[in-house]
Amino acid sequence: MKYVETTARPGQAASGIPDVDVTLHVNGDVCRLRIDSRVTLLDALRDHLGLTGAKKGCDQGACGACTILVEGKRIVACLALAAQYEGQEITTIEGLSDNDEPHPMQAAFARHDAFQCGYCTPGQIMSAVSLMAEGRARSDEDVCEFMSGNICRCGAYPNIRAAIREVASEGNDASL
Repeated sequence: MKYVETTARPGQAASGIPDVDVTLHVNGDVCRLRIDSRVTLLDALRDHLGLTGAKKGCDQGACGACTILVEGKRIVACLALAAQYEGQEITTIEGLSDNDEPHPMQAAFARHDAFQCGYCTPGQIMSAVSLMAEGRARSDEDVCEFMSGNICRCGAYPNIRAAIREVASEGNDASL
């Protein structure tokens, strides 16, 4: 476990809004930040911690590009304030692999070419990992329903479903 501390506030002017001290547990690291209280979890991860895997898509919670796991459950990080997640275990796509070995879902996505442009891929993978942990990958219909919060503009949905089916059928522990 490493400690990361930052007081930088990139791109923000003095706003009169008080800063808050926040300790986030991200991918096994303890990260102490001093940030504007309005900073989203997505912006804290990307702008303050340099973890750019979660993408900023719609910035309205509709596309799923920013999906991460908090305490093993998926959330869209663009709608969450960083200060709300103090002390909770946060996992991003960067923290999903184990000792440089890809997570079974990451490997299945690669085998099935379940990405085209790749922009949505981190959010899709994080949702798929959560879907498996929730036990909701019983059928293609279930996968479609429970992955519906993640949009792929390239249309790689059949390959995404194939990757999820593979991991589900192998009985891999695709959770964290």
